[in-house]
Amino acid sequence: MKTWNFGIIGSGMVADFHARSIQHLSNARLIGICGAGSGRAALMAKQYNCREFSDYHAMLQSREIDIVTIATPSGMHMEPAVEAALQGKHVLCEKPLDISLERIDTMIEAHAKAGTRLGGIFNYRFTDTVHLLKNAVDEGRFGTITHASVHVPWWRSDAYYEHKWRGTLKLDGGGAMMNQSIHMVDMLQYVVGSIDSLYAYTATLGHDIEAEDTATAILKFKNKALGSIYGSTASFPGQPRRIEITGTKGTAVLEDNNIKVWQFSVETKNDEEIRTQYATNEHAGGAADPSAIPFELHAKNIAAFISAVETGTPFEIDGNEARKAVEIVLAMYTSAKENRSFEFKNNTQTP
Repeated sequence: MKTWNFGIIGSGMVADFHARSIQHLSNARLIGICGAGSGRAALMAKQYNCREFSDYHAMLQSREIDIVTIATPSGMHMEPAVEAALQGKHVLCEKPLDISLERIDTMIEAHAKAGTRLGGIFNYRFTDTVHLLKNAVDEGRFGTITHASVHVPWWRSDAYYEHKWRGTLKLDGGGAMMNQSIHMVDMLQYVVGSIDSLYAYTATLGHDIEAEDTATAILKFKNKALGSIYGSTASFPGQPRRIEITGTKGTAVLEDNNIKVWQFSVETKNDEEIRTQYATNEHAGGAADPSAIPFELHAKNIAAFISAVETGTPFEIDGNEARKAVEIVLAMYTSAKENRSFEFKNNTQTP
């Protein structure tokens, strides 16, 4: 079995999730890490027994490294991703892929031209409950879906925003939607399908930051269902993220990775077992403390990317797929800023 050698670009909190995940996988090895001069990269290199590179340019020159993960501030993803393609490295990039569609398209084009793989991290997809929900939608168990929503009532303290890039338009690309709630935006479009139009409001109500800490939108999906999105980092003390789908033949509600409602007009032999098995209060973290999120879902995300590279098969969160959630968040920002409905005329959300 081949061992895939990794480098991590970035040395903040998310980089630690990447490092722990890589060490967790039997077919992955962490070669090195680079930061922005804060000294944290040196500490992480010592902690994970790997090399500290002076910068990502030096890292990408290394012939040892096969795959790099990018864990820098969101608005700094494109440049190392493009250079990695030129150096023949595969890239797995943290959410959001970047903060503008133009920058994302440049990343996608660079890897397509180089023949390397570009993937995104949306680690919440890699739960049993999300797979069950997606399968139920695909099998038509909800009948006509009438409403689908996601709800992210999270809390971040003022200390969280003391990191100068957080909550800024230049480096974070936005606030509660682009950084935190984008996970559930991705889940909504992944499970239910493309959005046809939306009308959004954003506000900064609980923090002294440039971007929004609260946002909401009403939606109309391509399949005619209605829906809604709510996300915040100003909802003390922070509650579980939630997705709800309801239709003419069923309703399902997930909170974090747990099933709270799983009811259909036509039951299958597995439904009661599903309700029992996944009703437990699994700790998912993140509602108030991002460092409390378990790393195991990151590990599954990275393992799936390795498998796709190894076998030459499609990766389910490739560049085009990871782009979709950013497109929706940016549409919300446009709608809120211009006080109008946003219609996805040339909709790239459709697979």
